[in-house]
Amino acid sequence: MADPRDLERAIDSATQAVNVQAAQLDELAAGAGKTPPLGIARLMDVPVRVTVEVGRSKSTLGELVSMAPGSLIVLDRQVHEPADILVNGKIVARGEVVTVDGVYGIRISSIEKA
Repeated sequence: MADPRDLERAIDSATQAVNVQAAQLDELAAGAGKTPPLGIARLMDVPVRVTVEVGRSKSTLGELVSMAPGSLIVLDRQVHEPADILVNGKIVARGEVVTVDGVYGIRISSIEKA
């Protein structure tokens, strides 16, 4: 049979451990307000990947390896349909492909709802 004093010491030890952890959490909470909150202004310089997708196509591996310069890939969109504008892989807008000083650009025609 276990000594009741051993059980009492175990309970006291466990209680002390919980008190120490609670005190450490209080210290963390007290220090939390010392740094400015992460607002939208602090996120404005975060780089994101912007991709413009004008269409897609499915091909077999055999069709791909037989392609050569001059081969044609037919996309799944009509000429008048807008291109998708993706940010980090998610569609955020649609637009039309334009040329600006000899390089391609995209004129945004609509913004997707969040």
